[in-house]
Parts: sequence; structure tokens; C-alpha cells
Amino acid sequence: MPDLKVGNRKGVLRPGWSAAVDDYAIAGGWSRGGEALMVGDVEGGVYALDGKSGATAWERPGIHEGGVLAMAVHPSGTSFATAGQDGRVLIWSAAEGQVSQAIDVGSGWVENVAWSPDGQWLAASCSREVRAYGADGSEVWRSDDHPSTVSAIAWSNAGELATACYGRVTFFDPFSGALRQKMEWQGSLVSMVLSSDGGIVACGSQDNSVHFWRRSTEQDSMMSGYPGKPSALAFDDSGTLLATGGGETVTVWSFQRGGPEGTTPGVLEFHVQPITTLAFAPGVMHLASGGRDGVVVVWSLARDGTGGPIGAAVVAGPVSELYWRPDGRALAALDAQGGVTVWPVGRTKSRMGHASAGLRRTWLRQLTGLMN
Repeated sequence: MPDLKVGNRKGVLRPGWSAAVDDYAIAGGWSRGGEALMVGDVEGGVYALDGKSGATAWERPGIHEGGVLAMAVHPSGTSFATAGQDGRVLIWSAAEGQVSQAIDVGSGWVENVAWSPDGQWLAASCSREVRAYGADGSEVWRSDDHPSTVSAIAWSNAGELATACYGRVTFFDPFSGALRQKMEWQGSLVSMVLSSDGGIVACGSQDNSVHFWRRSTEQDSMMSGYPGKPSALAFDDSGTLLATGGGETVTVWSFQRGGPEGTTPGVLEFHVQPITTLAFAPGVMHLASGGRDGVVVVWSLARDGTGGPIGAAVVAGPVSELYWRPDGRALAALDAQGGVTVWPVGRTKSRMGHASAGLRRTWLRQLTGLMN
């Protein structure tokens, strides 16, 4: 692995700010206007950092005993929820850092938490069960036990709650928890993402494949050949592109013109260790990728999934999460050393495209400090 220099950056990533929390920064999210970036760490601390300067607005160390596991910002951007190893979900005021509701979900870890698109419902998974709560924290319904631990949850734009576990994806009615749809496949599903219209659900599998269903027909397909588990998945806003990890490269599948079956995906090469997280910018086909190598790359993509790098930077440790500011004009990275880094994102007029191989070599030399 090249000796990448922390703090070096190239392309559209402009000088921004960096801060640190007490331990591995594991989850976060922006307030609606980008005034604050909330962060949770594995020591159980929750923090709010000023969106422009990185100064600490407030901090609550160790509030989740055992550590924070997940965070979800309410669609209003004024409140957010955290989940932890202590079996609790906490609902916070983003501005004041006060807990308005403390919910005891169960005796196990609460590994996933998510708000519905309209903000009326909050879902949380604990072991093999998922529960839905009203915005005031009152329990609305809980599911029967899944066949195994729930690995991922997500809300469709129609308000259905989707869950993934070993062997199946399930969609529930938000009001009653009644089963609406179930897609089965014999394998351990470790990640899940829905297209913007909720019509396609894609999952990364323990067997190093990506499996997806078209809900209208329940037709399923599989993309195999990944060197590792595709735990990082992301759809763009239009539902055209599905970006997947599962190794050192980012593989991008296009759903335009009846794809991706029978098509060749875009393959984005820059990272020298496996991809850990992927995030599309709002409203444009710009993809951010983070890896175990501590590198963050911004890519500009075409509708067929091809593209090239337009920005890159290095942080202090493996990248845990990436979050675009709601206006798409800044990118935040969390890392395993407790680092929080935010870069304003400049404008680009052109896509790097097939020049990416040469550009990658040049930028790697520059990021290692071998040339100015």
C-alpha cells in the first residue's frame, strides 16, 4: 500500500476542516441546512460539530453504554435518533443535544435505526425482531421473529418498511406491521439498499455476490465474482445506477434500457484496499467512495456506470462512513481513528472518463507526497 499522506487532497475536494471524537467514529448525519454534523462513536458518545468550522457545539460522552451502533436524522433535519449496544434508541434535538425520548427496544444490540420518509415512523431492529414507533416514541407494532438477525432495514418512498436477514427480504405495512411482500433466496444477506422509487431492492450476500429483485414481478438476478462481501451499496437519486463494493474496485451497474442483465458494469479503480462505504451526491451522478486505505474518492459517472475520479483525499484511518451535505456542496468522512473531516466540494465542468487510469497514477503519487 502506498504511504498516503493524511490531509492531502486533490481535485474538487477543497480545504475544509477536521475534528476528532473520543474513539472510532461509526455513524453520523447532517442537520437539514448543514448547520451541524452529528457523530456517534464506539465509546457511546454523541457529538454535534459546527458545519462550517468543526467546532464542538455540544457533546454527550458515553451516553450509550457499550457504544453507538447506528444513527438516523429525521427528515426535518431538526432531530435525530441513535441506537446502541445498550438496547436503547434515543431521540435527540439536534440544536440543543437534549434527549426527548429514550426507548428500551430489547436486551440485545439495536443495530439499525431508520426514519420513514415522511418522518411519522421510526423503525429499529434488535436481534431477529424489528419494531416501529411513532414520532413521539410510542410503540406502534413489532414483527414476529425473523429467521436470523436482521442485518439491514430501509423505508420505501411509499412508506413500507423493508428488512433483510438470512434467506429473505420482507416488506411490512407501516401502520400495522402486516406482511406486504416477501422475496426469498437461500443465502445470508449482509446489506440492503432500495431504489429511489422503491421498485428495486438490492442486497449484498455473504457468498460474495449482489442479489436484487424487481418488486413488480419479483424477478430476481445475481451479480457474482466479487472478491469479498459487498457490504457497501448505493443507488443514485434516479434509481439508474447501483454502486457496489466487495473489493478494491467500485462496480457500478446501470438499470437503463432494461439493464443490468446482459450489460458490462462500470469499474472504478483507485483504492488499494477494500471499499467500506459508498454515497451518491443528491441530484447529480457524483459518487463518493471510502476504503480501508483511508482514501476518499469522488467520481463523476455517466448513465452507463462508467466514469472517472474528480477528487481524492486521505484521512487518518479506514473510512467508516461518508455523508454528503443535503445541498451536495460538502462531503463528510468519518474514520476508525475518531477523525471527522469535511471538505467543500467544488464545481466540475467535465467528466474524467477514460483518463482515470493515468489520473489515478498521478494522484496517487501526489497523495503520497512524492510530488507537489
